[in-house]
Amino acid sequence: MTNSVVLPKRKRRPVDKTLPVIVGLLLMMGLVTLFSATYYNAQDSGDALSEVKKQLFGMAIGFVAMFFTSRIPFWFWGRHRVALAGLGVSAVLLILVIIPGVGVYVNGSRRWLRLGPLSFQPSELAKYALVLFVSLALAARGKRVQKLFSGILPVLVAPGIAFLLILEQPNLSTAGSIIIVSVILVMLAGAKWRHMLLLGAGGLAVGAYYAWSAPYRRARLLSFTDPFAKMSDEGYQLAQSLIAFGSGGLFGMGLGAGRQKYAYLPYPESDFIFAIVGEDFGLLGCLAVILMFLAFLFAGMRIALTCPDRFGCLLAAGITSMITVQAFINMGVVIGILPTTGLPLPFFSAGGTSLSITMAAVGVLLSISRTCEKTF
Repeated sequence: MTNSVVLPKRKRRPVDKTLPVIVGLLLMMGLVTLFSATYYNAQDSGDALSEVKKQLFGMAIGFVAMFFTSRIPFWFWGRHRVALAGLGVSAVLLILVIIPGVGVYVNGSRRWLRLGPLSFQPSELAKYALVLFVSLALAARGKRVQKLFSGILPVLVAPGIAFLLILEQPNLSTAGSIIIVSVILVMLAGAKWRHMLLLGAGGLAVGAYYAWSAPYRRARLLSFTDPFAKMSDEGYQLAQSLIAFGSGGLFGMGLGAGRQKYAYLPYPESDFIFAIVGEDFGLLGCLAVILMFLAFLFAGMRIALTCPDRFGCLLAAGITSMITVQAFINMGVVIGILPTTGLPLPFFSAGGTSLSITMAAVGVLLSISRTCEKTF
């Protein structure tokens, strides 16, 4: 890619009206759930609302970021120097985080960098930098995407390198979501089905080898098949999560009335916050959250399908896929149909920097919606 894609100027239209409503509902539900998940343990610090305040701060930054990215014409991101700069910064940060003494080591993983009082995961930025790069690369290739060696594989080199760097943290779930979304974009760009099947088989083989190659990963992989048989070890967290869902029943125990947050369920504020939804709000609450993410998927893909520009279409589909793939992997883990991984639930899990980056990405999605043939 040596020549920049020349994107025509288009008349500014209003942003999609549906998407902000859906995001607002997700944020409100997430904030209420986070309060329920954290107020008990947060009392030890003297402020039962400490986690909620941190999330509100991240949300405020996110709203500012979303406003600005929604005002920036999306073809700004289609400049090669912008995409390559994002890719380069992400690569440097991913390398820094795995260096002992630089990356913050927590619970067996080195996934965070600390900037004064703040810490963030470079993989959160890398996810969207790679969506941008892959979207631009596929848009520039055109019909060459139907060729495996000269069309598809060169595009997947950058996601492959990021996959390996993130595995060093280790963080298989985030690394895997990057590959999944990259493959989705290749498929949407018009790749042949036989090439997609080949890529899928190769990805499954690599994932299976990695998951089985270390005893602790193998134990985690197998624990989700019968977590109650491994309550003293790898199955404890999932077993407590399933107890939360069972306690919630159809209508839930009520806001704040769930008991698993009382030091029984590890990380109720982050990776397993969906279990708090199940315990407090029951099956109906879980279905409401799932429907909201499905509505987000529908709204985002509608923007992608109605965007007249190939790059904008792929970028909208990539952002939408990244958020929804992460959400459904997280929920699949928490209800026990996928192996346990450390992937947060977008708009719900505690993490101000992650939330603000996600909201900035939603702003790009809104910017793309301005150019769509239809407004909603």
